[in-house]
Amino acid sequence: MSAELTERKHKLNMKDVLLWSQGEVPAPGPRRIGIHTSTAGGVERAAERAYRLGANTFQIFSSSPRQWKPYGLGKSQCLEMRRLRDKYGIAPLVIHTSYLVNLASATAEFHCKSVESFRGELQRALALCAEYLVLHPGSFRGRSREEGLELVARSIAEAAQGLELENSNLRILIENTAGAEFSLGGSFEQVAHLLEYLKPVCPVGACIDTCHTHVCGYDIVSEAGWQDTMRQLDQTVGLGNVLVWHCNDAKDQRGSRRDRHEHIGQGTIGLEPFRRLLNDERAEHAAFIAETPIDHARDDLRNIEALKSLVNVKQTSARKKRA
Repeated sequence: MSAELTERKHKLNMKDVLLWSQGEVPAPGPRRIGIHTSTAGGVERAAERAYRLGANTFQIFSSSPRQWKPYGLGKSQCLEMRRLRDKYGIAPLVIHTSYLVNLASATAEFHCKSVESFRGELQRALALCAEYLVLHPGSFRGRSREEGLELVARSIAEAAQGLELENSNLRILIENTAGAEFSLGGSFEQVAHLLEYLKPVCPVGACIDTCHTHVCGYDIVSEAGWQDTMRQLDQTVGLGNVLVWHCNDAKDQRGSRRDRHEHIGQGTIGLEPFRRLLNDERAEHAAFIAETPIDHARDDLRNIEALKSLVNVKQTSARKKRA
């Protein structure tokens, strides 16, 4: 192996918190703040990574996000994940569904694979005692939007058959999207519509992504725009139903419909909208999870610390005392 290749491999490896973390672990903040975390070396190692980053919640892929072949999840791994989460007080665990899954697909073979893959996602989420499974609603190309929404609900019901989700702690969360052509979930109304379809099928809620919201066209940057956007979200989805916020800055401008995430405070959204969100008592029940890039070692740590630094601790303590 050449010296250049060795150096490059070393730099890639050093992005892993298990390699660069030293000394005292950062304290968690007054909110449930975390980040999408690597499962390299075993899914259970993600809990250790989250702890070393100072997170008290985290998100993972339970299998490869870009391959149909499922990850083999052993009982010992599930037990170790639960042990570490209990030890470190990390909750909720959020699992993000594979990007390949499209439960609204008009192609029979692809749709069948999606339903089978999503059932595997549900089974792994239950085995890991995850609280939330986040799903992108999919693309309705080849159908009407209404037909796509109906098919997603039927597909989830088919995938969940016999799993008794109603007796578990797992909720399926529908995530809003960046609004690309034919995508479902590009508006709060579409997310709310799908939740109504799914309520008779399984326990559901919503995941709202700040980057997606911004590039889809909602104004979350100005104070007046933020208040109006939150009002629209409450009137459609219901703020109480938003159980996870994906906290991502955006590389592209509002309304661009381009889903490219940026480090917290370094994109077109900026710090203030995240400050408003993290200090809004209507969102206190939710988990706040970054899905930011890792360009350099400690980027995950910096993004978590950026979010934690925005929480007004005095304001939070005062509200707890009043309660």
